[in-house]
Amino acid sequence: MKTQPVVTATLAYDAEGIACSPAYGDRYHPRHGALAQAAHVFLGGNDLPARWRERDRFVILETGFGLGNNFLAAWSAWRNDPQRCARLHFISIEKHPLTAADLKRAHAASPLPELAQPLLRAWPPLTPNLHRLAFDGGCVELLLALGDVADWLPEIVASVDAFFLDGFAPDRNPAMWQPRVFKALGRLAASGATAATWSAAAAVREGLTAAGFEVRSAPGSGGKREITLARHAPHFRPRRAPARIGTAPIASRHALIVGAGLAGSAVAWALAEQGWRSTLFERLDSIAAATSGNRAGIFHGTVNPHDGTHARFNRAAALQAQIAVGDAIGRHGVEGLLHGLLRVETRNTIQAMAAQLSALGLPSDYVQALDAVNAARLSGLAPTSPAWFYPGGGWVDPAGFATALIRQAGDAVDLRLATAVASIRRHGGRWQLLDAAGAALGEGDVLVLANAFEAATLPECARLPLQRIRGQTTEMPVATPGLRLPRLPVAGNGYVLPPLSGGRALFGATAQFDDDEPGLRASDQAQNLAQLARLTGSAPAAHGIGLSGRVGWRCATPDRLPLIGGLPDRAALPGSGMRLEQPRFVPRAAGLYVFAGLASRGITWAALGARTLASQISGAPCPLEASLLDAVDAARFASRRARRG
Repeated sequence: MKTQPVVTATLAYDAEGIACSPAYGDRYHPRHGALAQAAHVFLGGNDLPARWRERDRFVILETGFGLGNNFLAAWSAWRNDPQRCARLHFISIEKHPLTAADLKRAHAASPLPELAQPLLRAWPPLTPNLHRLAFDGGCVELLLALGDVADWLPEIVASVDAFFLDGFAPDRNPAMWQPRVFKALGRLAASGATAATWSAAAAVREGLTAAGFEVRSAPGSGGKREITLARHAPHFRPRRAPARIGTAPIASRHALIVGAGLAGSAVAWALAEQGWRSTLFERLDSIAAATSGNRAGIFHGTVNPHDGTHARFNRAAALQAQIAVGDAIGRHGVEGLLHGLLRVETRNTIQAMAAQLSALGLPSDYVQALDAVNAARLSGLAPTSPAWFYPGGGWVDPAGFATALIRQAGDAVDLRLATAVASIRRHGGRWQLLDAAGAALGEGDVLVLANAFEAATLPECARLPLQRIRGQTTEMPVATPGLRLPRLPVAGNGYVLPPLSGGRALFGATAQFDDDEPGLRASDQAQNLAQLARLTGSAPAAHGIGLSGRVGWRCATPDRLPLIGGLPDRAALPGSGMRLEQPRFVPRAAGLYVFAGLASRGITWAALGARTLASQISGAPCPLEASLLDAVDAARFASRRARRG
């Protein structure tokens, strides 16, 4: 999807004090109140809360978030229903979102302050992304897509039970009611899905009918004579792509996960959010001791002038990482700092950086372009180059982060340390894990391989192009003469962290492909010291102090994106008869998934990647748009081979 800068709404109030949009010449809600309209049209028109009762999940999609009152009304009804579904997913698309200040102003006298306040606190940076906001312990999820509805609907990966059609009036905002919008709604509709809108315009009813909905009129309220209700009853339902089919019907809701690094721990946590249990196998005797075993690591977003796939994925992931890492630091006492990160820029001037941000429309609470003077003020150093400042970036102890994720999953995770998985096999329609002697370690319908490049040693993963990259970090005492450390992490072809506990300084790191040397190398220490000097301007007296550090191996892919999703069914590929040139159409091995290739961005990618995988397994709405899902799909390399013939 080609992103466009987010243009925020201009909020005004008419003579009666009702919120309105000068751009569209329309009110956000009728005179008798937004919550009254939500209760009659959207909840009542979709037969809620009755239809969600005693279900595992219920999915609502709204066109037009506006002030957020329909979401608050649905959330309130869910809270007040003792027979409510276990999980309520609310997807909403908004082209012109309110700023945080205007949203606060709009809800200053909210009749639902206990819900409005958490929404205000969770309001995200207004970037063109699919933002996941969680409430009530994650049982209520808001997926907020910022951008044009016609662009976003094809990007949503979900099975929707009810539609709230609440854009401005068709004669004021015709683009929101065009035929391709209705067609996209039909594509997303679950069996028996319903729709409701306050509009009774003929074009709206005709559009719904053409999209496979049976349309009827119903009495309106507050002076509105009629509203429109609909039920999806298509004559033909197209076959869904293999990558878009979850395994939700599995009654056990239990998964086996191999690898308790950041990837595996995050998958166990994300599955627990969806009501699944996991058995987590780790060959070492502690969590995150291999690829994720560095003392500390950084996380942050990226900026690219074309806002391509990598920039969009990294931005979405960084926004989720900020929340997950913040929980680990704040609630679980994990060592880390969430006060921002500076990334030194050496190729562009500050003027070029500012122009780039202006063209992209990225907000200052996501990224800022700082000249050398302001970068120095933040870092406490004296850089000679401008820098990108990511307010939501920082650093954290990876093992502590992984441990916090497992703790949050609680009893839903059975952790088995010092248990090496030598092979896997399909047996009786289920997956079995075997040790070196061939004895079964576990069995389940769903298996997730989150064991980095070790996954590639299994025949089922033989064609995954995982690369092994050696990296070496350096540590020295903070009190080393001549050493200067920043107040917050500084990165740019290397990184240096603020002082760690125990009076240690950490910086690095090197990168060598296909290098298996396990010991610390003096040449690598010298390279890290040179990076330290470049980033901080300091020249510590390193000789004779006994430099220490760590050697580890990152697991990467050739295109520098992670592998997420179901593994291709190798036996079905030759004769599938499907369009293999698109990853989503590649046949999948039943119940076999992978989350690997996190390279040096494990902290940044863990939360979003794991939740994306958990949605594919459980059938929940995906927190990643379809085009980015294709970009990280574990079958993308099989598609590329198919395109090459």
